Amino acid sequence: MTKRIEIDDELYRYIASHTQHIGESASAILRRLLGLGPAEQATGQPVIAMPEVDDAAAVAADNSEGLGRRTIFDVMTRADLAGQRSIVARFLYILSMLYKCHSKKFDAVLQISGRDRQYFAKTEAELEASGTSTNPKQIPDAPYYVVTNNNTTRKKSMLTQVALELGYSQEHAEKIRDFL
Repeated sequence: MTKRIEIDDELYRYIASHTQHIGESASAILRRLLGLGPAEQATGQPVIAMPEVDDAAAVAADNSEGLGRRTIFDVMTRADLAGQRSIVARFLYILSMLYKCHSKKFDAVLQISGRDRQYFAKTEAELEASGTSTNPKQIPDAPYYVVTNNNTTRKKSMLTQVALELGYSQEHAEKIRDFL
């Protein structure tokens, strides 16, 4: 018999971060984490949607490169991204998750800029002064602002640069870029 329960976002992310393969059910993950055997009957169980990461070893490899304990792959899922209705909203959400995981290193993004304008700053005024039509927005839950008046290709390039500055491998930086 299957029962439904509500869990908060932090617990959801914890369970989701322990997914071993795409489509693994929440019950299977919890059974494994709690040391219980597989269920006799596994029908109708809720499924955890995870970003497409090759495997846990790939994230562990990034961690060994100095990323620390958490990466964006631990805290963000495709379901979370699906809730963001526009490119700008997804862009800001991804940056917010990167900040959440790497707040101590996030100052490194301040050096990322284009040919004629600064992309990141600590104040909206700094970005407005660096060019025309910058449309600066604050990164949610972060003390940083980013220009948002760029095309999607430029936003993807910015995400790649941010990921690299935060210590992700080129391969994982490209996966983060592709979340957009």
